[in-house]
Amino acid sequence: MSMPLIKTARFITSAVEPAQYPQHHVPEIAFAGRSNVGKSSLINVLLGRKKLVRTSSRPGQTQTINFFMINEELCFVDLPGYGYAQAPKRVRIKWGPMVNQYLSQRKNLKGVVLLLDVRRKPSEGDTTLLTWLKDCSKNTVIVATKADKISRNQRASVVKQVASEIAFDGKPIFFSAHTGEGREEIWTALGPLIWP
Repeated sequence: MSMPLIKTARFITSAVEPAQYPQHHVPEIAFAGRSNVGKSSLINVLLGRKKLVRTSSRPGQTQTINFFMINEELCFVDLPGYGYAQAPKRVRIKWGPMVNQYLSQRKNLKGVVLLLDVRRKPSEGDTTLLTWLKDCSKNTVIVATKADKISRNQRASVVKQVASEIAFDGKPIFFSAHTGEGREEIWTALGPLIWP
């Protein structure tokens, strides 16, 4: 599938519990990963927008589940990042159950994009989430962000490290928010999940 033409993209709502989720029936794709891995930047690049999703250099800024409607036929869901110790403890305690509830109960959810930072080995949070997604048979696309920060020669070792640290069949898609590399590949991977 080629990249869709993005005619409209808008923020719908933020939620911390199911009663606050939007009441629609369009397919949803969720974006998950550790804090500061680049979820907001990835969504902006996929949609060809610069500031639809707020980005921050400070980790832990996304503390709610944020819903974005695309072309009135698809919804992207930006999940709070995990693993950021400096977030207030009361916020960290809420993150796990809030995200788990969305991922396990949301019927609209068609797939999860799990983001990994190319410069770091997968964290315990990454491996735990991927294991859970596999156990629950959730369609998962793994994206290695910040690909412009390493050389092309280093990518093979990243692929090897991901394969050894987490049980994932296939290779991660390398993505750079600065160059746009990987944008088309990600849309190609998402296409069959959104429009089977």
